[in-house]
Amino acid sequence: MDIKTASSLHRLRLVSAPEAVSFLLLLVCSVLKRTTEFNAVPVMGMVHGVLFVLYVIFWVLAWNRAKWGLATAAFYFVLSVLPFGGFVADRKLRRAAEAEVIASRARREGTVNA
Repeated sequence: MDIKTASSLHRLRLVSAPEAVSFLLLLVCSVLKRTTEFNAVPVMGMVHGVLFVLYVIFWVLAWNRAKWGLATAAFYFVLSVLPFGGFVADRKLRRAAEAEVIASRARREGTVNA
């Protein structure tokens, strides 16, 4: 893997946390809609929908670039539909991207045989 792989993981990571926050806010808005007169579901639904579509696009690109197996790709997709899954994905993707950057620098400097 190379720096482009780290970049694709970084893009997925950048959208995972906001997508998770929007999902939680949408759940809160859904409860508030049922219990009060406050109805922000249409707005939060649209925001969450856009972020989810971006997550799926970046997920497919990362899957292709990182050459994940089916289990890893499914794991990251399932995290996108769990309420706190985006935060877990963010943490795991950060570690993976940092490892890719370190490995790329090591290969470039010739300290590791590629």
